[in-house]
Amino acid sequence: MSDFTSSLKPRYDGPATLAAERNGSSINIPELSKHLLSRDGFLSRQEKVLQVLKRDRLFSKDQQLNLSRPDRYHLGLARAKAIQRIVRREGWDHEDYKMAEYLVDEMSPFHLHMSMFVTTVREQGSEEQKAYWMPQILNYDIIGCYAQSELGHGSNVRGLETTATWDPVKKEFEIHSPHLTASKWWNGTMGRTATHAIVVAQLLLPHPSNPSNLISHGPQPFILRIRDQRTHLPLPGIAVGDIGPKYGYASMDNGYMLFDHLRVPRSAMLSRYAEVSAETGALSRRGHPAVVYGSLTFVRGQIVMHARLVLARAVTVAVRYCAIRRQFHDRDDVKGERGEMQVLDYPTVQIRILPLLATTFALHYTGEMMYDLYHGTRETVEKGDFGPLAELHSASSGLKSLCTTIAADGIETCRRAMGGHGFGGGSGLVGINADYLSKPTVEGDNWMITQQVAASLIKKMTSCVQNPHAEPKDPTDAIFLYYLKNKDTHIPQSPIHPPNNGKADFEFTDKAIVDIFQWRAAALSHDAYTARIIEKKPWTSLMIQLHALSRAYSEQILITTFYNALTTTPTTPTSLRPTPNLSHPTTNILTTCFHLHALHTLSLSPPTFLLTNSIPLSLLAHLPNAILHLMTALRPHAVALVDAWAIPEYVLDSALGRGDGRVYEELFDMAHRRNPLNRVTFNVDWRSEEIVRGSGDAGRGVLGKL
Repeated sequence: MSDFTSSLKPRYDGPATLAAERNGSSINIPELSKHLLSRDGFLSRQEKVLQVLKRDRLFSKDQQLNLSRPDRYHLGLARAKAIQRIVRREGWDHEDYKMAEYLVDEMSPFHLHMSMFVTTVREQGSEEQKAYWMPQILNYDIIGCYAQSELGHGSNVRGLETTATWDPVKKEFEIHSPHLTASKWWNGTMGRTATHAIVVAQLLLPHPSNPSNLISHGPQPFILRIRDQRTHLPLPGIAVGDIGPKYGYASMDNGYMLFDHLRVPRSAMLSRYAEVSAETGALSRRGHPAVVYGSLTFVRGQIVMHARLVLARAVTVAVRYCAIRRQFHDRDDVKGERGEMQVLDYPTVQIRILPLLATTFALHYTGEMMYDLYHGTRETVEKGDFGPLAELHSASSGLKSLCTTIAADGIETCRRAMGGHGFGGGSGLVGINADYLSKPTVEGDNWMITQQVAASLIKKMTSCVQNPHAEPKDPTDAIFLYYLKNKDTHIPQSPIHPPNNGKADFEFTDKAIVDIFQWRAAALSHDAYTARIIEKKPWTSLMIQLHALSRAYSEQILITTFYNALTTTPTTPTSLRPTPNLSHPTTNILTTCFHLHALHTLSLSPPTFLLTNSIPLSLLAHLPNAILHLMTALRPHAVALVDAWAIPEYVLDSALGRGDGRVYEELFDMAHRRNPLNRVTFNVDWRSEEIVRGSGDAGRGVLGKL
């Protein structure tokens, strides 16, 4: 459409604004990008895969928001199948495949197949089972899902109602749903896609002396076919389907599934760590019982690692747009000579966006730590040592809760900080906001799973109290033992040093920042130990306190990990991968990010620091000005910092967050030229039943969809 609007330009020059922002920063953007994204050749892989996807019209996102939910599943399945063809055509490896999923940025109907399904078989299947199943899985001859959550139980895995009863006569299991609430529910890939499922069910074995008395041995994973591979219809004894519309994940077929006395062979039970004897019907276990939750721990770890990119994406959009957007004159600019202010220059906008920008780097280093912890623990478990499992499970639970809360809340904060345009489809946040809302409740509700963290910390504190002179086994032991040794003589120190005696700026003591977060975590752990172990208070009465403990402990991990990343050289044993050295200006700016993240986190809950004697009261008087000082220092580098995340325009899919600054041109083009609603002329006369002018449809078109 060519009309008079084609010649109109925005009042302010967006490209020039972003260029000035970038020129005003001392950050070496390519250097920082390499520092953040060097693992597994991320940047070069991103460019390689992106070029292939952009050549295929199937992967265009231009009209995605205008599609109905059934159409989104159709598109998602078409893309999932196309990616498999591309993988084979281009000779891509698994990392290339994961990159394609990241770039397409929708929950693929095949996603659970190559995440929880394959992980569970690989880690919990016997050698014989893996030899049978893995070739079929990797070749996509079958499509699998992971069926754990139920209509009546999610976070409480031990409360699952689906049963797997051993039949000693026929030497097989009977999978059954005894109640409606035993229906598997929410399981991705299951609704319309999967041919097979890992079904987590309560293992029921007959009592040796009284076979009619069934004894539960807890949840165990079973692998079974759920659909006919020729017709793709559910097998007899199985009711399975899609649960319907959701807040997000329009392309994913989250499903339900019920079983009616379904018979499966003994080999269906994954038997690397537990096996039922065909002769005696007795259960033999190998290793640690917690390995049955290995897939859940894996996914929680993946969620923690992914949080940085999700938040970085939202912050990228908000920073770029708020740097370009101008509103109101400075009230102290009486003559209005400086023009309207950039929105990002308002402290009321900075306080919402810049701490989140700093937090992206805290999440990054924590994600890298989680990657090392998960893979290190997995190697240890493979050797038969199950000792580190408890730490991994506790860390993954606490960090999953904290990091997804930060990211989900952060996306919405960024949206609101952008004002009215943040509500529009051009923000690029509609999909990511809706999709990421699942993370605080999926794979364990963020409030409930913190009980697991608290229980672990109480157990560890109990051990430290009983053995105060023992050598620490891990960093948490060291923090707890130090606290117990010094709690009666501790005098809190402030890490903030305000300007005085000739100093023009605030100064900060980095190690003191770490110390106050570690002290608070230890003190709250000791409080919980006292309440539960010494005073014998009911667990339920402590749940709010325990949630606060888990959050404080996890915040301490973020602070400590961020600090270690800035003070540990690449050659030390704590870094499992080589990391490029950063130039001095970039390191200084990351240190400012560390300070801002830490002090802003402190500002959100000062009572917990005061009540645990972690900080002196005088610190609070300086905290607001210290945060304002840090935001002022970070502001000139905001655009460069988000550029360093190297998020492609294809992933951002945002008019507001465009890297070239053409915000208003793109917004208008989306509405005026590419909006399909504007291609239809409607009959708005209430006297006529016709909806589309000239169609004579009498409203039948929309009625047919109701």
